[in-house]
Amino acid sequence: MINLFDLDLKLFELILLFLFGLSLFIQLFYYFFFYGRLAYYKSPHSSAHKKPVSIIICAKDEADNLKKHLPSILNQDYPDYEVIVVNDCSEDETEQVLEGLKKKHKHLKISTIKKDEKFSHGKKFALFIGIKAAKNEWLLLTDADCYAETNQWLFTMQKSFKKNTSFVLGYGGYERGKGILNQVIRYDTVFIAMQYFGFALTGIPYMGVGRNLAYRRSLFFESRGFSTHMHLNSGDDDLFINANANKTNTLIEVGKKSHIRSVPKKTFS
Repeated sequence: MINLFDLDLKLFELILLFLFGLSLFIQLFYYFFFYGRLAYYKSPHSSAHKKPVSIIICAKDEADNLKKHLPSILNQDYPDYEVIVVNDCSEDETEQVLEGLKKKHKHLKISTIKKDEKFSHGKKFALFIGIKAAKNEWLLLTDADCYAETNQWLFTMQKSFKKNTSFVLGYGGYERGKGILNQVIRYDTVFIAMQYFGFALTGIPYMGVGRNLAYRRSLFFESRGFSTHMHLNSGDDDLFINANANKTNTLIEVGKKSHIRSVPKKTFS
């Protein structure tokens, strides 16, 4: 029997207490080391020169979402940018919606992939088509079901487009709604974002989200894009970042005006 702080503890109980204290210390160290930097992070100042940007969106049967959300992307307060929407074998009214928007917005470009029964492909091929069509060095990716919270999204994201930067990781959140499912989805999204932002700030960038992600066009082609994982359905964002991002070429942007939102699912099915 061991007397510790006036408590009589058996050796086994003392070992359990030690292990609990050690795990608590590791957990606190983890939180402070990876998340503490995020709490005090300040976005870089914008340079006087605003770089031209190509925004790329892949859309497959997204007519309703494009009608609702694409105007927020097309109406950004920014002098030099293009929006490339890749119509990926859509069978709904996506083509008509895009053509209607193009009449009002000359900086909207449409790339169309026709359905071919002999050739099956995923989102990565559609992204490749969009990236190839882009005329600018800096690419900013988002999804058809996403919208920019403000018309300063593009301006805020490009503040981190520095000379030695190749990646800028942004935040893509979900709308607040009713119900436990909405809370779970939003909590999970925030927690994941805290992790990849925190790791990026410590020099270990390992992922980002395609809802709000920027990188250089030249890097994409120099690294052969998605060639090493083209056979996988997922990974157009996290696997590409994991393979090419490092502590010297990656920045994050967490300012509120840089946020992208999308509508989460409302049922568990």
